[in-house]
Amino acid sequence: MTGGGPPPRDSILAERVFLRFWCGRLASVFAYQMLSVAVGWQVYALSGSALDLGLIGLAQFAPSVALMLVVGHVADRFDRRRIVRTCQWIEGGAIAVIAVATRMGEVTEAMLFALVFVVGAARAFEFPTVTALLPFTVSAGRLPRAVALSSTAGQVGIVLGPALGGFLYVAGAAAVYATCAALFVVASILIGWLVPVREAEAAAAADSRSVFAGIRFIRGHPALFGAISLDLFAVLLGGATALLPVYARDILHTGPWGLGLLRSAPAVGALATALWLARHPIQRHAGRRMFIGVAAFGAATIVFGLSRALPLSLAALVVLGAADMQSVVVRQSLFQLNTPDHMRGRVSAVNAMFIGASNQLGEFESGVTAAWLGTVPAVLVGGLGTLAMVALWIRIFPALARVDRLAVREQEHSDERPA
Repeated sequence: MTGGGPPPRDSILAERVFLRFWCGRLASVFAYQMLSVAVGWQVYALSGSALDLGLIGLAQFAPSVALMLVVGHVADRFDRRRIVRTCQWIEGGAIAVIAVATRMGEVTEAMLFALVFVVGAARAFEFPTVTALLPFTVSAGRLPRAVALSSTAGQVGIVLGPALGGFLYVAGAAAVYATCAALFVVASILIGWLVPVREAEAAAAADSRSVFAGIRFIRGHPALFGAISLDLFAVLLGGATALLPVYARDILHTGPWGLGLLRSAPAVGALATALWLARHPIQRHAGRRMFIGVAAFGAATIVFGLSRALPLSLAALVVLGAADMQSVVVRQSLFQLNTPDHMRGRVSAVNAMFIGASNQLGEFESGVTAAWLGTVPAVLVGGLGTLAMVALWIRIFPALARVDRLAVREQEHSDERPA
C-alpha cells in the first residue's frame, strides 16, 4: 500500500485543468447547498409559513425556464469561463449583501426572496455553462470518467453541505452567508485559472433558428431525447424524497436525526456509484445500463414506500440514489459525447431545464398526489409509474436501448455550423 500524496499519473485528477474545474465545482455546490439551508431556516423563522418554503423552490426554478433560450446562446457565443466567473461573482455579491443585512438585524423576507431569485437567475446561466465547459478540461477518451468524477463533487456537496450549513448556523445565519460568499469567490478564481485543453468553436450569430437549435438537436437524436425524457419522467413520478418529513414522523416514528439520515441516504448511494464509475467507466451496454438503473430506481421507491423499519428505508434510499446516479452518468455522457462543441451551451440549457423540472415539479407532484391518495399510496404510485415508463420507453426509444459504448460519434446531424 502507498500512503497519501499526489494522485497516480494515470488518474484523471492528475490533470491540472480538470482538478481546478472539479475543485471549483465542489466549492460552488457546497456554497449553494449551505445557502439553501440558511435561507430555508431564516424564511421559516420570519414567516412561519410552509407555503413560503415551497415558494423558495419556485423562485429558484422560474429564472431557468424564462432564460433557457437566452442562456444557451450566450454559453455558445462567449467565453464560458467568463460567464461562470461572472455568475459566481454575482452570487457571492448578493449573498454578501444579505450577510451584512442579517448581521445588522435588518433582513426581511422580501430581501431573502430577492436573493433567491438573483441566485436562481445567475445559476440559470452558470449550471449549463459549467456543463458545457467540462468536455474542454479532459481529452474525449476520458470524458465518461470525468462526468462520473464531476458528479462526485455534486454528491459530496449534497451530503456535507447541508450539515456544514447547519453547524455554522449555530453561530448565526450571517456566518453561513459569509462562508457561502467566500466559497463562490474561491470557485470563480479556480474557474478563472482554467486553460482549456482545446478551444471551443463559436456558434453562429443569433437568429430565430439558432436560438431554438438546442431543442431541435435533442429532438432529432432519439437516443439523447429518450435518455433526457426518461430521466425527467422517472424523477417526476418517483419523487419520494419530497415526503421524507412525513415518513420520518408519522410512518417510521423517528425524530429529526432520523430525517437527517433519510435525506442523506440517496446522496450516499449516488456518491458511492459516482466514485465507482469514475474508477470503472461503463464499457458496454450503456443504454441497457440506463434502463436497468431507472427500473431499480422505481423498485427502490416501492420498497421505501412499503417499509416500516428505518434500516430498510435507509437501504432502499441508498439503492435509489445509486440507481439514479448510474442513469445520470449514462445520460450526461451521451449528451457530452454527441453534442457539437458550438451547440453545447444551448443543449446544456435545455438539459438543465429538464433536470430542474424533474426535481422541482416532482416534489410538487408528490405533494399533490399525497394530498389526494395519502402518503404511502402516492409513493407506490410513483414507483409503479416509473417502472411503467421504463417499459414504455424501451418500445418508444429502441435507439437508446441499443446504445452500447459511450464513445464519440460523428456530428453529422448538427443543426448549424459556426459562421
